[in-house]
Amino acid sequence: MILLRHGQSEFNVHFGATRIDPGVVDAKLTELGHAQAAEAAQRLRGEGIRRIIVSPYTRALQTVAPIAALLGAPVFVNPIVRERYKFACDIGTPRTELERAWPEHDFSTIDEIWWPPIEEPEEFVLGRARLFRAEMAALPDWADTLVVSHWGFILSMTGQSVTNAQALRCDPTVPGPAEITWRA
Repeated sequence: MILLRHGQSEFNVHFGATRIDPGVVDAKLTELGHAQAAEAAQRLRGEGIRRIIVSPYTRALQTVAPIAALLGAPVFVNPIVRERYKFACDIGTPRTELERAWPEHDFSTIDEIWWPPIEEPEEFVLGRARLFRAEMAALPDWADTLVVSHWGFILSMTGQSVTNAQALRCDPTVPGPAEITWRA
C-alpha cells in the first residue's frame, strides 16, 4: 500500500517556525498544501489505486479530494489512521459537521467525537498502527490501497519521518518498526 502524509497545514506552518502549538483546531491546508495535494494526485496516477483510506481530520480530507477526483477510487474514512492526539490541531471536527462539509464521503461508521479526550500516549499510536497493519495484511488487494494520514501514524507504521505530501510504500505483511523515537 502507499502511505501519504497530508499536504502542508496551517498548524505545520506555525509549529514549524516556532515549535509552539498555535492552537489551531483541526487545521486546514494552506495554499501550498492544496498545491501539494494536486501534485500528489498526479504522482499517484498510474499506481493502480483502487481504494483510498483517509483520516477524518480536515487536512487529510482536503488532501484526498483532488486524488479521489483524479483516480476515481472509493474513499473510506477511518479514524484508526488519524494523527496522535497531542496538539490543538488534533482536536477533530464532530461527525455531523464533517457530513455537512463532505457529503461525498460516508462518515456513518465513526463516532460523533472520534478523537481521544486526552493526549494519546505513543504506545497507543503504535498499537493502532499494529492493528491497521494486521487488518490490511488480511486483505488480498492491500497493494492497491492509498492511505492518506499523518506524520505520527506513518512514523508508527514505518519508522520513517515524512514531510508534507510525501508518500511511502508499506507492505503490511512485513512486521513494522519495533521501537520508534518520537520527535515532533
